[in-house]
Amino acid sequence: MPSLSEETNGAVTMLQPGATIGIIGGGQLGRMMALSAKYMGFRIGVLDPTPDCPTAQVADFQVVGEYDDKTAIHDLAEKADVLTYEFENVDAEAIDEVRHLVAAPQGTDLLRVTQDRVNEKTFINEHGTATAPWRAVNNFDELDAAIDELHYPCVLKTRSGGYDGHGQHVLRNDSDLEKIRARGDRGGGFPSSILEGFVDFAFEASILVSGNGKDFVTFPIVRNDHRNNILHMTIAPAEVSPEIEREAHELALRLARGFELAGTLAIELFVTKDDKVIVNELAPRPHNSGHYTIEACSIDQFDAHIRGIAGWPLPQPRLLSPAVMVNVLGQHVMPTRAQIATHPEWNVHDYGKAQVRHDRKMGHITVLTDDTAATVDALEATGCWDDLKKYRR
Repeated sequence: MPSLSEETNGAVTMLQPGATIGIIGGGQLGRMMALSAKYMGFRIGVLDPTPDCPTAQVADFQVVGEYDDKTAIHDLAEKADVLTYEFENVDAEAIDEVRHLVAAPQGTDLLRVTQDRVNEKTFINEHGTATAPWRAVNNFDELDAAIDELHYPCVLKTRSGGYDGHGQHVLRNDSDLEKIRARGDRGGGFPSSILEGFVDFAFEASILVSGNGKDFVTFPIVRNDHRNNILHMTIAPAEVSPEIEREAHELALRLARGFELAGTLAIELFVTKDDKVIVNELAPRPHNSGHYTIEACSIDQFDAHIRGIAGWPLPQPRLLSPAVMVNVLGQHVMPTRAQIATHPEWNVHDYGKAQVRHDRKMGHITVLTDDTAATVDALEATGCWDDLKKYRR
């Protein structure tokens, strides 16, 4: 059983090997969390609606149920010593209702902040960190007023939900705005939203920070290339100035302290053309852009997450080698599998998903390298990702 600290609101001070970690969500992030936890000697239970989901394949048991099924969450809580989650669309109230049964080191404040883009932007700004200019909008009158203030181009996002570009609309002119109005006229309504001013960024980046509730460590800042609103490739480390690197690490630590973070938090960034860092979004969990850490760092994001929620001490991660990580979507499964035999440098990760679908994340490949630019070119030259060239920015 874990040792619990009352003054840290149920945070685990030291979870012993043999204890059980319950993971809400059975996708690839849960799978990789579970594998890390297994090396440390923990047992794993998972809640997911799909039997034999990716996490269940490497877990000790599965509770089959929807993520908002309070009975299922209660069943998982009764069988676990600690609860964690692999994505942010988790019912925070359901977790609060079982905290008398099980430790929830991440708490639910972090969930509630990151589930609502207005709360998220407010939290980030209140902790001394820049974001794009934004306005909360709840109807078309408020949207018109916000556009007058922020001007085109701008981005309209729902306050909650959405991923990989879903629930987002870029507004470049009045014609784009009229499309939103037409959708509302057809019964689509106007969900509570946030309008963000457009950031003229040089490139997208991200940084990971992990904590155990009181001590916090950061990973390198990396450069991200998105295609069709889905992460395509991560290059580690990002080539940035010492000032940018320092600011990214400092803002990550500020936010981690503000949350009293237990586990791993991903921070998506814009690096602007005038060498500034702006926070785009937060993800209260390990992140796609951190997969490179499995091979390239002295401790990976999943090890750090498990150590953090278990209350273990956290070593400062070191980058052991530059690396390039590329996602394998559904349409890339067959082309990449056909080339595995001729690419010994590929570290191939398959997520064990039963159904292959276009644009669905099915795995990733990481290559350790001394020349990231040459490695990017070599990966693109295989032709496996040719379908994404039309989305190149």
